[in-house]
Amino acid sequence: MHHQGEPPEHTRRFAGAVPPPSGYARTYRVRDTVVVELSGELDLASAEYVDAHLEAAAQWPAPLEVVLDLRPVEFIDCFGLSLLVRARRRIVDRGGRIRMVCGDEQTRKLITVTGLDDAFRPVRTLEQALEQAVDRAPEQPQES
Repeated sequence: MHHQGEPPEHTRRFAGAVPPPSGYARTYRVRDTVVVELSGELDLASAEYVDAHLEAAAQWPAPLEVVLDLRPVEFIDCFGLSLLVRARRRIVDRGGRIRMVCGDEQTRKLITVTGLDDAFRPVRTLEQALEQAVDRAPEQPQES
């Protein structure tokens, strides 16, 4: 039931130790999917804030569905990529599934060139990622 002053059920923040939104990340849910929206620069300077949100997302109860929304990201370096890879490992190790939204061509190219497109299967819109979450099949850990 939706009460005055509360967000609708399908977008309510989940209970638990969710870090407050920052200039680099915010975490919310849409139905049973945890969405971590990342923004700005994904690098050493933002790592503490970003990793706190990624760790909180990995603690969501089963069925664990996480979408990383990279549309607002302007820059990713190798440190930022390693944060995403570690987050994927934590989520998959818990039997979860992770998807990536990536609308920017430069970011998509970086994900492809680094060979991470098979692991993250980036799509262009949040709606596409949420549709994939409905068709749930557990992922297998990638060989490292």
